[in-house]
Amino acid sequence: MYTIIVGLGGIGRNLTAIAVNAGDSVVVIDQDEERASDILEHYDVLAITGNATDKSVLEDAGIDRADALVATTSDDAVNLMTCWLAKRYDVGNVVSIVNQKEHSDLFNEVGVRISENPDELVATRLYYWAKSPNLQQVASIPGGTIFEIVAEEGAPIIDHEIRDLDVRDFVFIAIRRAGGDLIIPSGTVRIRPGDVITVFTKKEAETETLKTLNKQLIRSG
Repeated sequence: MYTIIVGLGGIGRNLTAIAVNAGDSVVVIDQDEERASDILEHYDVLAITGNATDKSVLEDAGIDRADALVATTSDDAVNLMTCWLAKRYDVGNVVSIVNQKEHSDLFNEVGVRISENPDELVATRLYYWAKSPNLQQVASIPGGTIFEIVAEEGAPIIDHEIRDLDVRDFVFIAIRRAGGDLIIPSGTVRIRPGDVITVFTKKEAETETLKTLNKQLIRSG
């Protein structure tokens, strides 16, 4: 796959590593010459110093043959304009981070797949992981995330049925019970201490899901 990555901050740099390791042909664009030079010392990519909102820079990056473009800068205006241009060049898959949630509608109007406020999302995960050593991410899939969490003795939901839990934008996939029993959960299944619960949540609801799971499945105090 021919992938263009715009922005070489923490997200862009990590994304570059993932794409290269996956065997993609990768082009990176950043306005900082030092960042562009540094990435070349670590990965076999084409690095271009320039502003991705400039059509000539995108053309130098091979936008006309790109399969995907991912905008990762901290400036939503740059990300939006870059994505709009990529759409004009008929790039098949255009993805961007959105740093301020109030800008999401603008990206949606352009037809861009977005990941909202990644710094806030990472901070939220770290906070709830710090609160609960029994919560861990199992997988990230298109549109959502799968977590595992252990129901603690004394947690509010213990001995209550699943339907008593305030479930909105997440679903229980399975419960692994002590002794090895695997339960495909229904609303009438009662949660027991030590149950290892596998949960799927929509990406946009991850913060609320983590909050709910910690409130209901983790012993307070």
